[in-house]
Amino acid sequence: MAEKKKIAFFEKYLSLWVALCIAAGIFIGYMAGDAMQIMSTWEIYQVNIPIAVLIWMMIYPMMLQIDFTSIKKIGKKPKGIVLTLIMNWLIKPFTMAFFAWIFFTKIFAAFIDPALAGEYIAGAIILGAAPCTAMVFVWSYLTDGDPNYTLMQVSVNDLIILFAFVPIVGLLLGITDVVVPYETLILSILIYVVVPLIAGILTSNLLIKRHGTNWFQKDFLPKFKPVSIIALLLTLILLFAFQGENILNNPLVIFLIAVPLIIQTYFIFFATWFTGKKLNLSHKVCAPAAMIGASNFFELSVAVAIGLFGLDSPAALVCVVGVLVEVPVMLSLVNYANKQKY
Repeated sequence: MAEKKKIAFFEKYLSLWVALCIAAGIFIGYMAGDAMQIMSTWEIYQVNIPIAVLIWMMIYPMMLQIDFTSIKKIGKKPKGIVLTLIMNWLIKPFTMAFFAWIFFTKIFAAFIDPALAGEYIAGAIILGAAPCTAMVFVWSYLTDGDPNYTLMQVSVNDLIILFAFVPIVGLLLGITDVVVPYETLILSILIYVVVPLIAGILTSNLLIKRHGTNWFQKDFLPKFKPVSIIALLLTLILLFAFQGENILNNPLVIFLIAVPLIIQTYFIFFATWFTGKKLNLSHKVCAPAAMIGASNFFELSVAVAIGLFGLDSPAALVCVVGVLVEVPVMLSLVNYANKQKY
């Protein structure tokens, strides 16, 4: 019998670690009081330096895995790539904006102030416009996806992010009447995508040339996995240290934010899944395509939300809640995909 695939211990319980970091951050924020505001002033051009360092530590290890040479193979099997691009860039950002609008301004109107609703919607838009980059490799592995094709899908998405993220976010934020500081938005993309992407490509090419592909993939890359997750957790502690007072005053807010995010995740997954089956995509291509669409590049989302709205903003809180709910929801979809294997 084939060995049953398992998610690594740390990734499997990521939601637990996130929850513990939330509790730790709220406690620290409560105990520190106004002292936390000092750290919020450590900025350059609206970019908080401690948070920028931590987020860069999250994103750089992911960029080491990207191989743009794989894009050359797209022409052989384009349908899976085309499906991914349509779902991620033409459908997902707009359905996320719709679900956020309908829940935050209509269904939950009795619980959420209209001014706060606007920032919650903005956070959801930022989250929905950034397709998953790193964790999708885990979801692909668990659903017996084609690793090489998954790499192509991720590489193409990372390339598209460079050009499409800012216009889509700007368009949707404009629709919601949120003032868009394009300078900060573009700066965030440069800092959190372009620079680590270039650094990752240069690093991987240099190390592969010196030590070989096998050493790079088997020895070097695994050492960076804990760095990315630890940086994420430290970022969450800082974020919730700033958000603590807001959450303690309105603990229901986490649940209210989670509802549209969860609905959006399931909606995009099943829309992609059934479309892929209609297109006669193989399971090993269809499953990862659905996973990419359903999950988010939350590291980039958190960074951009902080840059645009601040550390203690409702928009940043939405992106952090996205981290909290994503892992258990995605594991349920992995289970579905495996049961429905064709």
